[in-house]
Amino acid sequence: MLEVINDFLSGKVLIVLIVGLGSYFTIRSRFVQLRHFFHMFAVFRDSLKSSAGQLSSFQALMLSLAGRVGAGNIAGVGIAVTLGGPGAVFWMWVTALVGMSSSFFECSLGQLYKRTDSDGTFRGGPSYYIQHGLQKRWLGMLMAFLLLVTFGFAFNGLQAHAVTHSLNNAFGLDTTYTGLGLAVLLGLVFIGGIKRIAKVADLLVPVKTLVYIGVTLYVIVLQFDHVPGMLMTIVKSAFGLDQAFGGLIGSAIVMGVKRGVFANEAGLGSAPNVAAVASVEHPVAQGVVQAFSVFLDTFVICTCTALLILLSGFYTPGFEGDGIALTQNSLAAVVGDWGRMFISVALALFVFTSILYNYYLGESNLRFLIGENRKVLMGYRTLVLALIFWGAIENLSTVFAFADITMTMLAFVNLIALFLLFKVGMRILRDYDDQRAAGITTPVFDSSKFPDLDLDPQAWPANPPAAVRVQAEPQGVTAAQS
Repeated sequence: MLEVINDFLSGKVLIVLIVGLGSYFTIRSRFVQLRHFFHMFAVFRDSLKSSAGQLSSFQALMLSLAGRVGAGNIAGVGIAVTLGGPGAVFWMWVTALVGMSSSFFECSLGQLYKRTDSDGTFRGGPSYYIQHGLQKRWLGMLMAFLLLVTFGFAFNGLQAHAVTHSLNNAFGLDTTYTGLGLAVLLGLVFIGGIKRIAKVADLLVPVKTLVYIGVTLYVIVLQFDHVPGMLMTIVKSAFGLDQAFGGLIGSAIVMGVKRGVFANEAGLGSAPNVAAVASVEHPVAQGVVQAFSVFLDTFVICTCTALLILLSGFYTPGFEGDGIALTQNSLAAVVGDWGRMFISVALALFVFTSILYNYYLGESNLRFLIGENRKVLMGYRTLVLALIFWGAIENLSTVFAFADITMTMLAFVNLIALFLLFKVGMRILRDYDDQRAAGITTPVFDSSKFPDLDLDPQAWPANPPAAVRVQAEPQGVTAAQS
């Protein structure tokens, strides 16, 4: 029954939503993700600054990457290639390209409608921009519930399954014991709340990302003369033009979109929850940073995994097996048995930070639903840890089907809300672009220009100090030209 529902929702509805509405946002915004591509690096540099007592934009980026860069970048890519052939990688790229636009708007709106907690920290996300932007509290509560179930429970079970079975394949470790060990370590971090989670993400995310990219690039460089031909195979297979994979065009599209969304999460409404906690001068700045994280996740890390698999010689058309084993054996075929162990360790780091991120999303949306209630919060933590153990020993198809169904429902609610709030998103984007065109390198948001919007005056005061007008930073396409 789960598979039947999943085939309809993620095989048809999800593709139309993600690609269709993502393309609409891209065209209407005049390809915002490309116009601001080089500007992303300047904003990324400025994101290192932080306000006292608040998370910096860089920390919010590391938190979002903690979630985006997870099992989907290793196991998900392997599954996509196994079931959809090399062409699935192309559709992952398409999903990421339009997803950068979706992520830009959802994270900008998450910043715009954020609220200040009693302790002075910020909270926000889809539930907040639905409630305060669309004035529909009930729909915001539905979104919060779906985020809680999808990330707090379903995705955590999937991530735990990926890492415990990877460790079992590489080291022969019993999944029961590794599942228990994972739950204990995560429980120690959960107790510290968002600030401890952010500190762990600051430490682990850059390390795990750079080391993984470094090793996969080493394999790619060893066979660099085959890379152009493999890229051509990916493109041809995506449209059924490669004879070896001609019958997989439908599977390539479905698996590319499904696994692409699972990997980068663009349009699901997850990233706005962490984007909103950052202290920034303008909401659009965080939208630009989060669009960059989608690019890094899919175009860099997922592509590295895909090329590792396709260039290794281990993968052949009709390969049968799970995505984790495929990636492990592909690296081992090139560098030796230590490659299988490396993938397991890398996956363990990816999964650990992803679960921390997923837990925070669930907790944040639980607070939206019920407010501050320590007993309920402790119950949530206990249930999350129990489901992490469940996912570690459960059948993979059951976990994936459950996660795909809730993911599609999330995308449906969030993308419809983004569509209804698109004019608001365009207004703040124009405000940001106008300031950059006037020579302001760090635009400042003035809420007095938007009196019709339900904004938090503590988060966005009226008439803030004027921004300094200086020579804009060199970039490929200036705001004025765009």
